[in-house]
Amino acid sequence: MKIYTKTGDNGTTALIGGKRVPKYHERIEAYGTVDELISYLALIRDHDIPTQYKDELLHIQDKLMIMASILAADDPEKDYKLPVLQQADIEFLEQSIDNMDNILPMLTSFVLPGGHMASSFCHVARNICRKTERIVIHLAEKYEIPDLIIRYLNRLSDYLFVLGRIILFEKKINETHWKPRI
Repeated sequence: MKIYTKTGDNGTTALIGGKRVPKYHERIEAYGTVDELISYLALIRDHDIPTQYKDELLHIQDKLMIMASILAADDPEKDYKLPVLQQADIEFLEQSIDNMDNILPMLTSFVLPGGHMASSFCHVARNICRKTERIVIHLAEKYEIPDLIIRYLNRLSDYLFVLGRIILFEKKINETHWKPRI
Protein backbone atom coordinates (compact mmCIF):
# COMPACT_ATOMS: atom_id res chain seq x y z
CA MET A 1 0.00 0.00 0.00
CA LYS A 2 1.41 3.36 -0.98
CA ILE A 3 1.28 6.29 1.42
CA TYR A 4 -0.03 8.58 -1.29
CA THR A 5 -3.39 7.97 -2.95
CA LYS A 6 -3.69 11.15 -5.06
CA THR A 7 -7.38 11.29 -4.11
CA GLY A 8 -6.78 14.47 -2.12
CA ASP A 9 -5.10 16.33 -4.95
CA ASN A 10 -8.35 18.18 -5.62
CA GLY A 11 -8.52 19.58 -2.06
CA THR A 12 -10.90 17.00 -0.63
CA THR A 13 -10.51 14.09 1.75
CA ALA A 14 -12.73 11.25 2.91
CA LEU A 15 -14.35 10.92 6.29
CA ILE A 16 -14.84 7.49 7.85
CA GLY A 17 -17.82 6.26 5.92
CA GLY A 18 -16.58 7.53 2.57
CA LYS A 19 -18.15 10.97 2.34
CA ARG A 20 -15.71 13.38 0.65
CA VAL A 21 -15.38 16.85 2.13
CA PRO A 22 -13.09 19.84 1.58
CA LYS A 23 -9.87 19.64 3.57
CA TYR A 24 -10.97 22.76 5.46
CA HIS A 25 -14.19 21.04 6.65
CA GLU A 26 -14.89 21.52 10.35
CA ARG A 27 -14.52 17.79 11.06
CA ILE A 28 -11.09 17.82 9.42
CA GLU A 29 -10.17 20.89 11.47
CA ALA A 30 -11.29 19.10 14.65
CA TYR A 31 -9.47 15.81 14.18
CA GLY A 32 -6.50 17.56 12.59
CA THR A 33 -6.07 19.64 15.74
CA VAL A 34 -6.33 16.46 17.82
CA ASP A 35 -3.52 15.06 15.66
CA GLU A 36 -1.48 18.21 16.32
CA LEU A 37 -1.98 17.65 20.05
CA ILE A 38 -0.89 14.00 19.73
CA SER A 39 2.35 15.17 18.12
CA TYR A 40 3.05 17.69 20.87
CA LEU A 41 2.55 15.00 23.48
CA ALA A 42 5.23 13.01 21.64
CA LEU A 43 7.61 15.97 22.07
CA ILE A 44 7.01 15.85 25.82
CA ARG A 45 7.51 12.07 25.93
CA ASP A 46 10.82 12.44 24.11
CA HIS A 47 12.27 14.48 26.98
CA ASP A 48 14.07 13.20 30.05
CA ILE A 49 11.03 12.82 32.28
CA PRO A 50 10.03 9.93 34.56
CA THR A 51 8.78 6.78 32.82
CA GLN A 52 5.46 7.09 34.66
CA TYR A 53 4.68 10.34 32.81
CA LYS A 54 5.88 8.92 29.50
CA ASP A 55 3.53 5.97 30.01
CA GLU A 56 0.65 8.26 30.91
CA LEU A 57 1.27 10.38 27.82
CA LEU A 58 1.34 7.29 25.61
CA HIS A 59 -1.97 6.22 27.14
CA ILE A 60 -3.39 9.70 26.46
CA GLN A 61 -2.14 9.62 22.86
CA ASP A 62 -4.11 6.39 22.41
CA LYS A 63 -7.27 8.06 23.75
CA LEU A 64 -6.73 11.02 21.44
CA MET A 65 -6.46 8.65 18.46
CA ILE A 66 -9.82 7.22 19.52
CA MET A 67 -11.17 10.77 19.69
CA ALA A 68 -9.83 11.59 16.23
CA SER A 69 -11.51 8.52 14.74
CA ILE A 70 -14.84 9.46 16.32
CA LEU A 71 -14.55 13.01 14.99
CA ALA A 72 -13.66 11.66 11.52
CA ALA A 73 -16.85 9.58 11.20
CA ASP A 74 -19.30 11.15 8.76
CA ASP A 75 -22.45 9.79 10.37
CA PRO A 76 -22.65 8.85 14.06
CA GLU A 77 -25.87 6.94 13.39
CA LYS A 78 -24.09 4.41 11.17
CA ASP A 79 -22.79 1.25 12.76
CA TYR A 80 -19.05 1.83 12.40
CA LYS A 81 -16.69 -0.32 14.38
CA LEU A 82 -14.92 2.53 16.13
CA PRO A 83 -13.21 2.50 19.50
CA VAL A 84 -14.93 4.54 22.21
CA LEU A 85 -13.96 6.88 24.97
CA GLN A 86 -15.23 5.89 28.40
CA GLN A 87 -15.82 7.60 31.71
CA ALA A 88 -12.84 5.61 33.01
CA ASP A 89 -10.61 7.58 30.61
CA ILE A 90 -11.59 10.83 32.30
CA GLU A 91 -11.16 9.23 35.71
CA PHE A 92 -7.64 8.19 34.67
CA LEU A 93 -6.79 11.85 34.02
CA GLU A 94 -8.38 12.96 37.28
CA GLN A 95 -6.46 10.35 39.27
CA SER A 96 -3.20 11.35 37.59
CA ILE A 97 -3.89 15.03 38.32
CA ASP A 98 -4.68 14.23 41.96
CA ASN A 99 -1.50 12.16 42.32
CA MET A 100 0.64 15.02 41.03
CA ASP A 101 -1.28 17.66 43.00
CA ASN A 102 -0.67 15.73 46.23
CA ILE A 103 3.08 16.26 45.69
CA LEU A 104 3.05 19.84 44.44
CA PRO A 105 2.99 22.95 46.60
CA MET A 106 -0.35 24.73 46.60
CA LEU A 107 -0.79 27.11 43.72
CA THR A 108 -1.19 30.69 44.97
CA SER A 109 -0.82 32.65 41.73
CA PHE A 110 -0.84 32.28 37.99
CA VAL A 111 2.22 30.51 36.61
CA LEU A 112 4.09 31.67 33.53
CA PRO A 113 5.28 28.88 31.23
CA GLY A 114 9.00 28.20 31.09
CA GLY A 115 11.89 26.89 33.13
CA HIS A 116 12.49 23.64 31.28
CA MET A 117 11.80 22.56 27.71
CA ALA A 118 9.57 19.62 28.72
CA SER A 119 7.47 21.85 30.96
CA SER A 120 7.21 24.47 28.23
CA PHE A 121 6.00 21.83 25.78
CA CYS A 122 3.33 20.87 28.33
CA HIS A 123 2.06 24.43 28.21
CA VAL A 124 2.09 24.50 24.39
CA ALA A 125 0.20 21.19 24.39
CA ARG A 126 -2.24 22.61 26.95
CA ASN A 127 -2.96 25.52 24.62
CA ILE A 128 -3.47 23.20 21.65
CA CYS A 129 -5.78 21.13 23.84
CA ARG A 130 -7.84 24.24 24.66
CA LYS A 131 -7.93 25.16 20.96
CA THR A 132 -9.11 21.63 20.17
CA GLU A 133 -11.78 21.92 22.84
CA ARG A 134 -13.08 25.18 21.31
CA ILE A 135 -13.18 23.62 17.83
CA VAL A 136 -14.98 20.51 19.06
CA ILE A 137 -17.53 22.56 21.03
CA HIS A 138 -18.24 24.54 17.89
CA LEU A 139 -18.53 21.30 15.90
CA ALA A 140 -21.00 19.97 18.50
CA GLU A 141 -23.37 22.82 17.67
CA LYS A 142 -23.83 21.31 14.22
CA TYR A 143 -23.11 17.58 14.64
CA GLU A 144 -23.71 14.97 17.30
CA ILE A 145 -20.46 14.77 19.26
CA PRO A 146 -20.17 12.52 22.33
CA ASP A 147 -20.12 14.59 25.52
CA LEU A 148 -17.15 12.57 26.77
CA ILE A 149 -14.92 14.11 24.10
CA ILE A 150 -15.46 17.63 25.38
CA ARG A 151 -15.11 16.53 29.00
CA TYR A 152 -11.92 14.61 28.19
CA LEU A 153 -10.34 17.61 26.47
CA ASN A 154 -11.27 19.87 29.39
CA ARG A 155 -9.66 17.49 31.87
CA LEU A 156 -6.65 16.89 29.64
CA SER A 157 -5.77 20.59 29.60
CA ASP A 158 -5.77 20.50 33.41
CA TYR A 159 -3.56 17.40 33.34
CA LEU A 160 -1.06 19.12 31.02
CA PHE A 161 -0.91 22.18 33.26
CA VAL A 162 -0.18 20.06 36.32
CA LEU A 163 2.30 17.91 34.40
CA GLY A 164 4.21 21.06 33.44
CA ARG A 165 4.33 22.04 37.10
CA ILE A 166 5.45 18.63 38.38
CA ILE A 167 8.23 18.40 35.81
CA LEU A 168 9.70 21.64 37.16
CA PHE A 169 9.14 20.56 40.77
CA GLU A 170 10.88 17.21 40.31
CA LYS A 171 13.80 18.85 38.50
CA LYS A 172 14.02 21.37 41.37
CA ILE A 173 13.38 24.30 39.03
CA ASN A 174 11.39 27.21 40.45
CA GLU A 175 8.15 28.13 38.75
CA THR A 176 7.79 31.67 37.49
CA HIS A 177 4.79 33.18 39.21
CA TRP A 178 2.98 36.01 37.50
CA LYS A 179 2.86 39.12 39.64
CA PRO A 180 0.44 41.63 38.17
CA ARG A 181 1.39 45.26 38.52
CA ILE A 182 -1.77 46.97 39.63
